[in-house]
Amino acid sequence: MAPFDRPPTGGAPRSIAAGDTWWYAAVAGEAAGSFSARIRIRMRRLCLTATLLLTVAYAGLVLTATGRRWGEAVVAGRLADPAVARVLREHPSLQWISTTTLVLAVLLLVGIGVLRKRYALTGAALGTLAAALLVAELLQRYAPGPRLVAASGATLESGFPSSASVLATGTALGFLLVVPHRLRGVAVGLAALWAAALGAYTIAAGHHRPGDVIAADLLALAAYAALTALLARRGKVRPARRRGLPPKRFLVTVPLALLAFGGLAVGAYLLGDCLPGTGPLPAELPRIAHRCGQALAAGTGAAVALALLGLLRHIDLDPGPAPYRLAGLVPEDQEDPFPEEPDHEIS
Repeated sequence: MAPFDRPPTGGAPRSIAAGDTWWYAAVAGEAAGSFSARIRIRMRRLCLTATLLLTVAYAGLVLTATGRRWGEAVVAGRLADPAVARVLREHPSLQWISTTTLVLAVLLLVGIGVLRKRYALTGAALGTLAAALLVAELLQRYAPGPRLVAASGATLESGFPSSASVLATGTALGFLLVVPHRLRGVAVGLAALWAAALGAYTIAAGHHRPGDVIAADLLALAAYAALTALLARRGKVRPARRRGLPPKRFLVTVPLALLAFGGLAVGAYLLGDCLPGTGPLPAELPRIAHRCGQALAAGTGAAVALALLGLLRHIDLDPGPAPYRLAGLVPEDQEDPFPEEPDHEIS
C-alpha cells in the first residue's frame, strides 16, 4: 500500500505493520526458478548427500566386521604411536581444555547472536544443534549393531556418532547464521579448525573411533543444510554482494582447504595398507591405522565446513529489509493530499 492510500470504503482497515508483508517474500520464494527456490534445492541435495554418506559410514564402519576391526586397530594404535602417547602423558589438562572450549564456543555463538539482535537466527542455530544432538543420542542407543563389551563384562554404549563432535561441528557451522557475511569465512574457518583439533583429541584419547567423529560431522552438515533449506523455503535468504576474497579470509580458507583435501587424500592412501584381515594384527598396522583415522576424521571435518561455506558463498542469511513495506499513517502536522471532498476523490 502506497503512502496516503485509504482502505476501501466500508471495508475493514488493513494492518500497516511492517511485519505484515512476510507473505510477499514467501510467494516470491516459491516461484519456479527464483533465487530462494534454487537455494532450497541446492541445500536439500546437500542434506540428502550428507545423509547418504552418513549411512555409508554406518554400514561400513559399524555393521561390517572389517570396519569394526579397523576401529579397534585405531584405538590400539594410539598407544603404539610415541608422539601421541607423549602428548597425552605430558598434557593431562587437554580433557579439561576440550570441555571448557566446547562451553565457551556455545556461549560465543549465543553472545554474537544476541549482540547483533539476531534472536530468531540464534534460536534456529541452537534448535538445530539440539536436534542434531538428539538424533546422535538416539542413534547411539537404538541403532542396530554389535555392542562393545568392557573387561568387566558390562556392555558399553555405542559412540556412533560422537556427541562431543556433533556439538563442536554444529557450533562451528552455527556461526554461519549469526556472524555477518563479510566475516563468515573467517569465523567458520577458525571454528572448523578448532572442531577438527577437538575430534583428533577424542580419537587420540580413546574416547571415540574415527567413524564416530566422521558420522558426527556429516550429521551436523545434514542438520544445517536442512535448516538453510527451510530458511530458503520461507524466503529468508537473499543474494550477497559479490566481493573478492579478502586476505584475512584467504589466510583461513587456504589452511582449511589444505586440511580437507590433504587429510582425505592421506587417509585414503593409508587406508589400503591398514585394513585388518581375520588373523592377528601385524605390529605396524595399529600405528598406521591410527594415523589413517586421524587424517580421515580431520579431512572430513574440514571438508564439511568448506562445502557449506562454498555453497553459501554469495548467499546472505541476515534478515534484510522487506521488499514490500507498508507505510504509516499520515502525520498530524502534514496536509493530507487527498481530503474528504468529493471533488478530490479518485475512482
